[in-house]
Amino acid sequence: MRLNGMKPTPGRTARRRVGRGGGSGLGKTCGRGHKGQHARAGGYHKVGFEGGQMPLQRRLPKFGFISTLAAVTASVRLSELNGLEGRVDLAALKAAGVAPQSATRARVFASGTLTHAVTLVGIAVTKGARQAVEAAGGSVEA
Repeated sequence: MRLNGMKPTPGRTARRRVGRGGGSGLGKTCGRGHKGQHARAGGYHKVGFEGGQMPLQRRLPKFGFISTLAAVTASVRLSELNGLEGRVDLAALKAAGVAPQSATRARVFASGTLTHAVTLVGIAVTKGARQAVEAAGGSVEA
C-alpha cells in the first residue's frame, strides 16, 4: 500500500469545507448567498416559524388522546400465567419476567388458554380473561 494509492471508503463523502477559496466552489459567501437573514451569523428562526403566518401546527385541529398510564401498564397474555402458581400479584409477574420492572400496574387479556387455577390479586383483567380464569377454577381479587 502506498500513500498515493489510498482512497476514501466507498459511499463516504468528505464534509463540506466552506470558505477555502473560489476554486472549491464554496469560497467567499460560503454557499450562503448575499445578505439576508440566512447569510447572517445567528440569523435563523425557531422550528415551525413561517414568517409570521399562522404555523401549520397551530392551523390544524387537535384531536386524539394518548394515555400516560399506557407507559407503566404491563399487558399480560392469559397463556403467560401458565408458568405461575397460586396467588399472582404484580411482584410475582415481575419476578417471573412476565411484566417489566418499570411497570406499576398490569392488565391480563384473553390471549391463549389457561391450564390451571390461579388467583389474581390487584391485577386488572378484561371480561374474556376473567371468564377464562374462572373457568379454569381460579378467581380475581381487587
